[in-house]
Amino acid sequence: MALPDRMAYLTVAMHRFANPARFQRIATAILPWSAGLTVLLLAAGLYLGLVASPADYQQGDTVRIMYIHVPSAWMALFIYANMALASAVGFVWRHPLADLFCRAVAPVGAGFTAVCLITGSLWGEPMWGTWWVWDARLTSVLILFFLYLGYIALVNAFDDPVRGLKAGAILVLVGVVNLPIIKFSVDWWNTLHQPASVSRLGRPALDPAMLTPLMVMAAAFMAYFVTLALLRTRAELLNRRIQVLQMARGAS
Repeated sequence: MALPDRMAYLTVAMHRFANPARFQRIATAILPWSAGLTVLLLAAGLYLGLVASPADYQQGDTVRIMYIHVPSAWMALFIYANMALASAVGFVWRHPLADLFCRAVAPVGAGFTAVCLITGSLWGEPMWGTWWVWDARLTSVLILFFLYLGYIALVNAFDDPVRGLKAGAILVLVGVVNLPIIKFSVDWWNTLHQPASVSRLGRPALDPAMLTPLMVMAAAFMAYFVTLALLRTRAELLNRRIQVLQMARGAS
């Protein structure tokens, strides 16, 4: 199949998935599973992290903050990367759900980023002797939090929702340059924040007794995100339908 034919096929497939009625059916089928998985994984992760896992030989029980802090940081980056991808799809293929997805998940990403910053401060005080330092990793994550807040404010700053969503998409695409800075800041600069312990090349530095609950919590947070993303995107679709009906009533 030639490249133009492949692009045309991909465009048609994406628009078929973007059909609101089809999306509602898919979301209705997935939601019970994702919600149930969230509860099970969260319960297992909290038990493994707070009860079953050992205390660190240096940090003691404060290491348990890791089981909330690290997955929150991963989700903050993951959600913004998905927003950037959806924004690009919205510009290139005019995907009807792309902009609504960004608007739906932006508060979720901001929430995860806030949890990351708060738990990082709680973890940093006993380890570093201070709640906050203008460390490269901490500062870049704070910028990510402001990008989320900026997007939320920008999409609501226009009377025309379409203009607000397009302006917000531009901000997301510009701000995506911050993601590699967050990821590699501990390698590029001399920072207080420790380097990667899980995603580094070779064997992770964490003992399996700590790595297992960390991965379970990460899976729980991912299932939680999927649940919220589906619920909030469905709500955005309903809001858009209400806006269209109100505009049609006003025009008549």
